[in-house]
Amino acid sequence: MTESHRVVVALGGNAMTAPDGQARPEDQRKAIAAAVEPIAEVISGGTEVVLTHGNGPQVGNLLVKNEIAADVVPPVPLDWCGAQTQATIGYTLSGALEDALARRGVRRSVAALVTRVRVDAEDAAFQNPDKPIGRYVEAGEAARHSARGQHWVEVAGRGWRRVVPSPEPQDILDAGAVRALLAAGIVPVAAGGGGIPVAFGADGSGVGVEAVLDKDRTAALLARVVNADTLVIATDVPGAVIHRGSPQEQQIGHTTPEQLREYARAGHFDAGSMGPKVQAADRFVSHGGQRAVITSLDQLAAGLAGTAGTIVS
Repeated sequence: MTESHRVVVALGGNAMTAPDGQARPEDQRKAIAAAVEPIAEVISGGTEVVLTHGNGPQVGNLLVKNEIAADVVPPVPLDWCGAQTQATIGYTLSGALEDALARRGVRRSVAALVTRVRVDAEDAAFQNPDKPIGRYVEAGEAARHSARGQHWVEVAGRGWRRVVPSPEPQDILDAGAVRALLAAGIVPVAAGGGGIPVAFGADGSGVGVEAVLDKDRTAALLARVVNADTLVIATDVPGAVIHRGSPQEQQIGHTTPEQLREYARAGHFDAGSMGPKVQAADRFVSHGGQRAVITSLDQLAAGLAGTAGTIVS
């Protein structure tokens, strides 16, 4: 297995909450302190890391505040929610990772970058919002929010939930700043939550839009624009599996993008969980990346060594 020199590590938003899903500040600080330990170990071994992360639970909390206080304080748009959570999570990750590195005798700055991502204003996703966000509510509350222009759908047995567009990430607008941080020896935390979606008009001006980007798709794009050797998608399972839940369940070890696509066509990956991760791994390697790894965070070093997780090359 070829050694990696620059790695993008994508953390799921649930990696920064308590095991029961609680996302109180103390829960997030504790979870983040644990999450950065294997990352610090890899950095202390000489690997250059760019860190990105999810923000689903955190944005969910902000949306609840929006909904509860909507008649008192104007709700903030989704691009603002993304910016706020990028900053909060990035600030917390930066401090925790610097501390973890210092305990290993490594003095390295970590900097969080509030990152914008270009999307196409004509993306079909804007006409077909289907990305669920936030909590489930009763019909009456959903109707009140719908009157403000939001889209809500009923989920059988659970209630109503908001859905928003999830367009394709086209470009990392702040890629130059990420590369500058790397050149200065600083560990970047970038494109959190998939990045802040920005669409451009005919006059060339950009504006944040009401959308949520898939964090794994953006992670694959980020890895490409910073010329990473490896993309690691850190999740809560050891790797991708086929025949999930059956006696034939089997973890995928070393594989290729073509084989992953065959598995996907056969319906082995859930669109709401492993599907985007597999797609991101496929995209990164198919566009020239050396390899992608899907594994649990505690197996990060082993995944990079090629002895754990799903390895795509």
